[in-house]
Amino acid sequence: MQFLGNLLWLLCFGLWFCLGWVFFGVLWCITIIGIPVGLQCFKMAQLSLTPFGKEIEYSSSPFSLLINILWIFIGGAELALYALIVGLIFCITIVGIPFGLQCFKFAQLALFPFGAQIVEKN
Repeated sequence: MQFLGNLLWLLCFGLWFCLGWVFFGVLWCITIIGIPVGLQCFKMAQLSLTPFGKEIEYSSSPFSLLINILWIFIGGAELALYALIVGLIFCITIVGIPFGLQCFKFAQLALFPFGAQIVEKN
């Protein structure tokens, strides 16, 4: 079931969201200081291709809080708004609710990607 969900996700939404993460990752990697941020963006791009069967665990540190605040203004708000709008559109139908919930997960992740760990579900 996860394979089917991931396949449908990739065709409907995942590829576009992955391209958004890659775009912001490349922009951050242009600067030397932004390379760690860009690498985290590439990890989130990979997650956005196959989100079913994976969960996000958050840990807090002063560094990740500082980077998350900076990230919201430089990339995070746009990605979160896009995921929120698409999630609301998916939730209009009963069949689209699982995809809408994944979009809401990505909206939260787009606002606070640093300190987030990707964990496989059992």
